[in-house]
Amino acid sequence: MNIIGIIKKGEYYDSISIMLIAKHISEMEGVDDSAVVMGTKENKSILTSSGLMTPDVQPAGEMDLIVALKLKEGVDSKNVLYKIDEIFKATKKSDDGENFTPQSIDGALNVLPDANMAMISVAGRYAGDVAMKSLQRGLHVMLFSDNVPIEKEIELKKFARENNLFVMGPDCGTAIINGVPLAFANVVNKGNIGVVAASGTGLQEVTCLISNAGCGISQAIGTGGRDVRKEVGGIMFIEGIKALTADPNTDVILLVSKPPATEVVEKIISVARGIRKPVVGVFLGASPEFLKGSNIRQALTLEEAAMKAVALSKHDSIESVDENLKSRTSEIEQIAKVEKAKLSLGQKYLRALYSGGTFCDEAQLLCQNVLGEVYSNIPFGSSKKLKDSSKSEKHTILDLGDDEFTVGKPHPMIDYSTRNKRIISEAEDPETAVILLDIVLGYGSNMDPLVEIIPVLKEVKKITVQQKRYVPVVCSVTGTDKDPQNRTAVVTALGAGGVKVMESNAAASMLAISIINR
Repeated sequence: MNIIGIIKKGEYYDSISIMLIAKHISEMEGVDDSAVVMGTKENKSILTSSGLMTPDVQPAGEMDLIVALKLKEGVDSKNVLYKIDEIFKATKKSDDGENFTPQSIDGALNVLPDANMAMISVAGRYAGDVAMKSLQRGLHVMLFSDNVPIEKEIELKKFARENNLFVMGPDCGTAIINGVPLAFANVVNKGNIGVVAASGTGLQEVTCLISNAGCGISQAIGTGGRDVRKEVGGIMFIEGIKALTADPNTDVILLVSKPPATEVVEKIISVARGIRKPVVGVFLGASPEFLKGSNIRQALTLEEAAMKAVALSKHDSIESVDENLKSRTSEIEQIAKVEKAKLSLGQKYLRALYSGGTFCDEAQLLCQNVLGEVYSNIPFGSSKKLKDSSKSEKHTILDLGDDEFTVGKPHPMIDYSTRNKRIISEAEDPETAVILLDIVLGYGSNMDPLVEIIPVLKEVKKITVQQKRYVPVVCSVTGTDKDPQNRTAVVTALGAGGVKVMESNAAASMLAISIINR
């Protein structure tokens, strides 16, 4: 392998542009592996650990862009570098096209004087200052950027609260405001269920399940995952609850998060007590007694939370949700019984490969106390930390959207290449019993997921036929038929390819567990 690196001196690109550039480079013929990153100390350390660091890029500064490549044998590096240069030129041309692109908040407000929200996607060390300038000009903020110091987040959110403004983020990838999907979000029905979520894919899952059940969303407010920590104190989570309480278009409130800090839980429960609207809460990983004594109806999975919100929206009985889930469990067990019979004795382990971090967490929770030892790169609940994320151990549940997999590469919701390689690797392992996947549709995600995933599924079938084994692939598809990719079309094609497609991540996880749990 030939490893080369180049520095784009003083060239800054926002994170979305970098992801798109990285995707184009990773798809180039002759490129075995690649990374496109800003030259921060942390990024250079990751390049070193992934075998992509070269002396040529070591001098790069924090405002320099690094392109690192691992080329296949015999590939002409000059030709590859020429094509990469063309990609950058095309990106700049699109940025500097006929439409005027403002270079500052003030410039943007001159073009759109009635705007009341700023979406920010710049390097974390600068994002906080840009967000504060936006707030000072009376704009709500959706802060897509990560790596913003937590002290800055607290400052921003306190200022926003004092001035009746919202800060969604940092690291907020999903929101639906006044019917408009922002960043990684889906096209859902408008309705009377309002959501506050400290989880991006968690918010996508519940809003899609609600929409697919025939109900709709009034507002879906993302807060960023750190908001519910003790340090931040749930500032925007609480403000989100208050906003939905006052919203005449919201009749049901749904809360989504990992378990908040104790102090934050107490605040949430205190605020909820004064709300006459029904409130549903799913705090993944919390005990069933977590909200005991409060007026918040607790759910243990994202699907259960969405179903309870739907029942309340339709004025149906909450008890009907438990009955429906119980009936569905019986259906899952029947499917699992058929799948189990096709496995050989040596097939023992679950291999879950997720693009959504919240789905990875939820799957781990459903596995604990059922499958024995479970390993992950982001252990949650009783799971253990993988020694090496590139190698599975026993039951392995991976978040391929975690930083170690995505620095310098597009997110796996956009670019399936990293996960596709891992799917093949797991299919070749004779101990793999089930491959569990998620596919997330909507804006920001891959516009044609079937082109990415179907050839890999065919390769899995070819491998297992050659080895005289059967490896079931179980999948959930988060999305709606209104999304650009059309959920029904994706589900139908996956089913035709032999995939067991379930309505939710919780259902898919339960099916995978039932197949293995003999």
